[in-house]
Order: sequence, then C-alpha cells, then structure tokens
Amino acid sequence: MTELPVARTIREQVADRIRADVLAGRLAEGTNLREQALAQQYHVSRAPIRDALLQLTQEGLLIAKPNCGVRVAAVHEETQELLVGLRREIEVFALRKWFPTKDDQTVERFQATMDRMRAACESEDLGTFVEQDMALHRLNVELSGNPDLVAIWLPIVSRMMLHYSRHSCMMESHLEHVAIVEAIRMGNEEAAVAALEANIQ
Repeated sequence: MTELPVARTIREQVADRIRADVLAGRLAEGTNLREQALAQQYHVSRAPIRDALLQLTQEGLLIAKPNCGVRVAAVHEETQELLVGLRREIEVFALRKWFPTKDDQTVERFQATMDRMRAACESEDLGTFVEQDMALHRLNVELSGNPDLVAIWLPIVSRMMLHYSRHSCMMESHLEHVAIVEAIRMGNEEAAVAALEANIQ
C-alpha cells in the first residue's frame, strides 16, 4: 500500500500523485479511475479522492461524465498545437517579468531543480523526471509574482504533457533545460527566451 507524506493536505498529496502518474504515462489515456480503488491504494477516505479528481478534472487531465465515471483525458493534435503556443506565451512573459531582478538565489533554485532532474535522468526514473520538468517551468512562472498566471498556466501545461512523448529521451530534454538555466546564470535574457521556446514543443 502506498504511503503518503504528511507535509501537504491529503487532497493535495493525492492530486499530486495522480497527476504524476498521468503525466509519466503510468495511467494511460482513457483509463477509468474509481474512487474506491484509489482510496484503498492511498489508504484514505473517498472524500479527498473525490476532491482530488475534481481538481484534476478542472485542470483538464481527467474527464468526468455522468454514469461513466472519471477517466484520463486525451488531447487532439490541433489542441496540442494551441496549448504549445499558449504555454510559450505565458512562460516567456513570466521570464521577462522577473529576469531583470534575478539574483544568485534565483539561479540556485533553478540549479537545485536541475540537479534533481539529472539524478532522475541517470536513474531512468521517468516519473520523477516529469515532476522536476514541471517544477522547473512552474518556478519560472511563479517568479513572475502573479498567482493568477500560475492558475492559468497549470491546466495548459498539464494537458499539453498528456502526450509529452519527448520524455522518451530524457537526456535530450535534460540538456534543453541545461541551456535554459545556463542562459539565466549568464544573465542573457534573449538566450534564455530562445532556449525556453525551443524546449516547449
């Protein structure tokens, strides 16, 4: 039975775990998610499971239909192209917002995420790799200081990553993130933007 950490609320922990499983491909497109089975898996009541499924449905990762339950969503090719464009706009906007005021602590936060990403890459831990990929991009958006921007960004990136097959080559993706962080470290805003846009595909 899976044990959950206690640092966050049960709903948040369950939502994080389900999200990670979906984005890592452990829960495939169309998979039905049943409250009772999830409650047993995470050793919690059905109430936080229900809340977590509602949250992930609002993010676009899951689809809920009357009398059909909840299942992992699919993203069509046309929608994927739209999501890529929207995500680039948001993340570039965020980066340009905070870049002029970056400091050593900012660089250290990005580097810490990169270190965890590389460790996951070397151990071929796809689930952790996907989590750290999202963590790095989320840090960029959060540094803008606008919580509404994060709220807009999260469902976009979550749905986009449903079919993020580029993670099949983790080292290639890792090196793309290295380019982003190195440009930030060097204080080259245009290079950071170019590396960011190249990574979001």
